[in-house]
Amino acid sequence: MIHVSAGSTNDLFTAACAAVLAEGRTVKPRGMATTEVIGAHLTLTDPRRRMVSLPPVRVLNAAFAAAEAVWILSGSDEPWIYTYNQRMARYADGGVLRGAYGPRLRAWRPGHDQLDHVRRTLLADPDSRRALIQLYDPDRDIPHHSDVPCTLGYRFYLRDGRLEMHTTMRSQDLWLGFCYDLFTATILHELMAHWLGAELGAYHHHVDSLHLYEENIPDAKALATVPEPSRAMDPLTVPWDGFDLLMSQIVSGDRPAAPWDEFAEVMRSYRVWKSGDRADARGMVAYSGGVLGAGLNNWYSTLDGRAA
Repeated sequence: MIHVSAGSTNDLFTAACAAVLAEGRTVKPRGMATTEVIGAHLTLTDPRRRMVSLPPVRVLNAAFAAAEAVWILSGSDEPWIYTYNQRMARYADGGVLRGAYGPRLRAWRPGHDQLDHVRRTLLADPDSRRALIQLYDPDRDIPHHSDVPCTLGYRFYLRDGRLEMHTTMRSQDLWLGFCYDLFTATILHELMAHWLGAELGAYHHHVDSLHLYEENIPDAKALATVPEPSRAMDPLTVPWDGFDLLMSQIVSGDRPAAPWDEFAEVMRSYRVWKSGDRADARGMVAYSGGVLGAGLNNWYSTLDGRAA
């Protein structure tokens, strides 16, 4: 069991990689070698510092981070997400990711919005222990389609005016998945705190199997021991009754009000990049002062370096 706590995702990710390298054991599920720790509790004390950015060793595709968050929180399993990460299509059955979190989050059954359930539960009883979201579903997942959720569920606790969030994972690829999962989960955390009129408390990430794949170990070892902390994103707010409209505006390519405009802009920039207009794509985010814009600039530089 490892316990890691940090104020930013750069620090948390770096420390978690070091802990897995130091304490992990080699296992080979499905024949793929990993270094694994069973039992990890990772705490992010400032959830707005949610973007891992450790160039040149670990750089995120900020457009995919933004798109995946919108895709999940809007309740979607639509294939437009493949524009931002084509690798996801490998796990689709009939073109659909059967384990997509969005429909389970927002429509477990018709009219059953778990996000709204948590909001209503804590507004009615701030001390409730029943504010939870379930993602793993034996009825859907035991038949073993290609995409089985790694996240089991989320829980929320409102104590002393602060909202804390706990996520439980059966499995977590530390190098690839962790960075993006924390980005989306902490946005959900921040929005829920806003809807409840609460302060944003610590985010807790509990993982049963926290692991690094063999091919990522050299990069994990190359991380700086003391990284520069992640920048804090601007506070994210939107009224509950305007949330779904906001998500649909971002997906459709409209430009909503700040700070959500940066989500739409990095997604649009990446679509332009994919179309081949790389200079225009870079120009769209070149002078961005935001965390997402800066992150996408770093990603473009990474892609250019790979092409060279």
